[in-house]
Amino acid sequence: MIVVEDVHKHFGGFHAVDGASLEIAEGSITGLIGPNGAGKTTLFNVIAGNLKPTSGRVTMAGEDITGLPPHALFHKGLLRTFQIAHEFSSMSVRENLMMVPGQQSGETIWNAWVGRRRIAEEERALSQKADEVLEFLTIDHLAGERAGNLSGGQKKLLELGRTMMVDARIVFLDEVGAGVNRTLLNTIADAIVRLNRERGYTFCVIEHDMDFIGRLCDPVIVMAEGKVLAEGTIDEIKADEQVIEAYLGTGLKNKATAS
Repeated sequence: MIVVEDVHKHFGGFHAVDGASLEIAEGSITGLIGPNGAGKTTLFNVIAGNLKPTSGRVTMAGEDITGLPPHALFHKGLLRTFQIAHEFSSMSVRENLMMVPGQQSGETIWNAWVGRRRIAEEERALSQKADEVLEFLTIDHLAGERAGNLSGGQKKLLELGRTMMVDARIVFLDEVGAGVNRTLLNTIADAIVRLNRERGYTFCVIEHDMDFIGRLCDPVIVMAEGKVLAEGTIDEIKADEQVIEAYLGTGLKNKATAS
């Protein structure tokens, strides 16, 4: 689905991504881990069009998408979420979802005057789809709640719901578990698995919670100092001496040995 070839991203003399190459297989839930400053989010931003690479190439299903802006990638089915959820806080949860699909009739002044029936029909269909998404995510009871009033975990579920309002092919999740309680994190994990298995979503997940990564992801890719350090199953990653030295630490090594 995604091939990253020798991507570099420099900010002045700082090499945030320094020759990273990796592949994300279609239909997989791929984990991307590494210490803070490893270049994970910068690489996400390059793939998703938020940043242009200094050099290197990114392809999606064989098509060169290097440097394409986020809105162009959105229409190709590549979406991403952020470490801090971005919601329209004064709008309802349902309205936040209804905002997602592009090229709605109500977006033009002309249609607002002469196409009111079509706009009303579209809005009814979008409202129904939004309610179906919220039911899937088990937060349908929050449909009329202002999005700004949601907890951190509920906002992460709302962001996941946005990807379901369009025909997403691959979704990049940036620290979806950050600041989320264990109950909601399990709900998020269940939703990701169901979207993967039932709807064919491909995911790439940045996350520091190793239990979450271990439950969901195969393969797991490790980055350090802007480069890809290792790739494998979670058990292989936990046993890799380079990874332990660069990231996981002796505490996790001892835990892995004890288990």
